Amino acid sequence: MNRINRVSSILIKLQSQRVVRAKEIADMFSISLRTVYRDIRTLEEAGIPILSEAGVGYSIMKGYFLPPVMFTHDEAVALLTAKKFVEKMADNTINSAYSNAMLKIKSVLKMPEKDSLENLDPRIEVIRRPEDLGIKYNDETYQTILKSISQKQIINISYIAGKDDNLTERNIEPVGVLYGDDHWYTIAFCHLRNGYRNFRLDRIKHISLTDNIFEIDHPTLKEYLQQVSDERQLQSVTVAFNNEVVQYTDRQKYYFGFVDLEVREDKTTMTFLTNQLDEMAHWLLMFTDKIEIISPQILSQKIKALVVELHNHYK
Repeated sequence: MNRINRVSSILIKLQSQRVVRAKEIADMFSISLRTVYRDIRTLEEAGIPILSEAGVGYSIMKGYFLPPVMFTHDEAVALLTAKKFVEKMADNTINSAYSNAMLKIKSVLKMPEKDSLENLDPRIEVIRRPEDLGIKYNDETYQTILKSISQKQIINISYIAGKDDNLTERNIEPVGVLYGDDHWYTIAFCHLRNGYRNFRLDRIKHISLTDNIFEIDHPTLKEYLQQVSDERQLQSVTVAFNNEVVQYTDRQKYYFGFVDLEVREDKTTMTFLTNQLDEMAHWLLMFTDKIEIISPQILSQKIKALVVELHNHYK
């Protein structure tokens, strides 16, 4: 990325967040902190009122507005594709909000990009329906949980727990929400059990905000998942898949503790937290030369051992 594009991207980053740390910018663009300081100075010299506070970060002065951000054709198509997933994967409230956001985005697009999106819209579709994915929770549930996290308010729920389908009433303090194994969950501190628990949203039959504030300073969802990983002695696994085979990872990736992905031009890098390296080696073997094991090295060794075993069996 050339310097002009990088400085423009830093400006967009500053527009999108209340405060941005110098290290965050450095990590995002793989540059040194000294380079970050020079780029910030360039923006200041261009007349952007940037506030800086030692130990906190950079922010744009409140009340200062910049012209609308212009989207490239590829960025607009990516947002349109995401819209298709939101329509099928999210509740009505989020779906409606995203549709409104897309209208605002389209309003600042150049005419060729607008025409392109109009042509592509009916030609992109996500086949799976919400009922196929087990997403059967009430719209209010998801929104109330997000409001609870934002405002740090304890929520009261009636929850169907366990194999016996016992209905219990609990006060919980949500840490975050996540999607896995065809269901939405919230990770929350449960006052009844005095510990963190997973709650499936479709099993929450009643939910309401209380007037009580969180009693605990909770970790972020990512920190909590890492903590669980450490306690269970889970290993972090990173695998790069050729984009042509990503579709075949489907639901199986969740069985092996899929937690994150990064999509690039020709590869999709997935991160897993698992204690099933042997089983994972058997699964990954089916992708032959369409994957690259980035870490750990022992997983590569296990796959090589399987290849040798197969060779000896069939020679």
